[in-house]
Amino acid sequence: MIRIIPRLDIKGPNLVKGINLEGLRVLGNPEDYVKFYYESGADELIFQDVVASLYGRNSLHEVISRMSKKMFVPITVGGGLRTLDDIKEVLRAGADKVTLNSAAIRNPKFIQESSMKFGSSTIAISIETIKYNGHYLAFVDNGREETGLDVVSWALKCQELGAGELLITSVDRDGTGKGYDLELLELITKAVSIPVVVNGGAGEFENLNKSVLIGASGLAIASGLHYFAFQHLEKISTTVNEGNTVFIKGGNCPKNILKYSISEVKSYLMSQGFECRI
Repeated sequence: MIRIIPRLDIKGPNLVKGINLEGLRVLGNPEDYVKFYYESGADELIFQDVVASLYGRNSLHEVISRMSKKMFVPITVGGGLRTLDDIKEVLRAGADKVTLNSAAIRNPKFIQESSMKFGSSTIAISIETIKYNGHYLAFVDNGREETGLDVVSWALKCQELGAGELLITSVDRDGTGKGYDLELLELITKAVSIPVVVNGGAGEFENLNKSVLIGASGLAIASGLHYFAFQHLEKISTTVNEGNTVFIKGGNCPKNILKYSISEVKSYLMSQGFECRI
C-alpha cells in the first residue's frame, strides 16, 4: 500500500514553503490545508517545525492538538525534539509518530532510548542530505549544518538502533519540482529493510512511479499539493504581515511546479498497478 503524505512546514502560525529548505514563503494557515488534504484522501500528514532548532523546542503542540481531534489520519511531527519528554509531549498532543534528526545525529543512543520507550513504529529518522563530489552527506538544522556523515552509513546505523522508518529529504531537490533524487532513494532502499518515505522535489508522475518501483513506501509531497490546494481553497487565512507574505498577496503560483491533487496521484499510481487507499 503506497502512502501519499502531504508534508507541511510550519513557521510560527503559518504554513510555509521554500526552495532547498530556504527562502520560505508564507502559504497561509496550515489548518486550511490540512482540512483540504484530509477530505482529499491523505494517508498521513507530516508536520515540521522549521524554526524549532533556533528556539530549541517544538512549538506545534496546540496546532497538533486541534487538528488531531478533527483529522483521523496518522500525524508525524518533527523539529526540535531532543528528549524523551519532548517526544512524550507531542504524542500526548495527538501525534502518532515523530521524526528525529539533529538530536539523533548528536546522540545516536537517543534513537535506541526513544524506540525502546515508545516503540520503533513511533520513531522515524529524518535524513536531510546534500550531494557533494558524488557523495551524499547528512545535514542538520533544516539543511544548514553539515555533519560529515555518509547518508547510507547513517541510515544503516539508524535501523540498527531501532528506528522504524526513514524520511529521506534531498535538500538539492526540495521545492524545485525536478523530481525525487532516484539515485539517493535507490542507495537507501537497497541498504535498509525498514520503510523509506522519500521527500524533496516531487515532480512528474513518471518520477513518482519510479520512486515506488525503487522501493519507496511513502511519497511525501509539499509544493505540488500545496499550490494545487492554494488554487482550490475558497479562502486562505494567514497572520497579517507574518513573514514573507508576498506570494499569498499576489496569488501567482510558480509555473515550474506541477500541481496535482492527492486523488490524481493515487489514480495514476493505481493505473500503474500499485495499491493505494481510496
